[in-house]
Amino acid sequence: MSSREAILAAAKQTAQSRGYAGINFRELAEEVGIKHASIYHHFPSKADLAVAVARRYWENAAANLSAMSERESDPAALLSAFPGTFRQSLENDNRLCLGSFMAAEYDDLPDAVKVEVQAFADVNVAWLAKTLADAKRCSPEKCEAKARAIFAATAGAQLMARSRADITLFDTLIDTYRTSGLLEP
Repeated sequence: MSSREAILAAAKQTAQSRGYAGINFRELAEEVGIKHASIYHHFPSKADLAVAVARRYWENAAANLSAMSERESDPAALLSAFPGTFRQSLENDNRLCLGSFMAAEYDDLPDAVKVEVQAFADVNVAWLAKTLADAKRCSPEKCEAKARAIFAATAGAQLMARSRADITLFDTLIDTYRTSGLLEP
C-alpha cells in the first residue's frame, strides 16, 4: 500500500472514531510509520485530507450500493439489506459512519468537506428513493421523503448503538422500524 493510501485509511479510521476534529497529522504519521512532514506532500492541509477521505467514503458507499443492486434484483430485499451498510461501522470497533460523524461536526467543517459530507447523504437517499420506487413502496413523488426518513432513522440507530457500545441495540431499533412500517419487511 502506498503512503497516500495508508494515510487515507488511517484518517478514515480516525474520522470514524473521533471525527474531523480528531484528525491529527502527527498521530497519523506515527500510525502510518512516516515522518509528519511527509503527509503534507500528499495533503497540503487537514481540509485537503478530509476532503479526500470523505470523497472516497461516499464513492465507496455508492459503489457498494450499486454492487448490492447488481447482486440482488428484488428491491424489497435491497431495502431490507440497507441497514447492514451502517451496521458494518459498528462491527469495526464500534465506529460511526464517517458521513454521520462529520455531519455532527458540520458547522466546524471547511466548506469543501461539507460538500463531500452532503454527497454521502445524497448518494444514500437517491439509492433508497430509487429502490423504494422499484419496490412500489411509495408514489414517485413521495419516495425521496421516505428515503430521507429511512436514512435518518438508520443513522440514528447507529448513533444510539454506538453511544452504548451495543450493536444489538442497532438490530433492535432496525427491527422496530421494520414492524412499524418505516422499513417494511
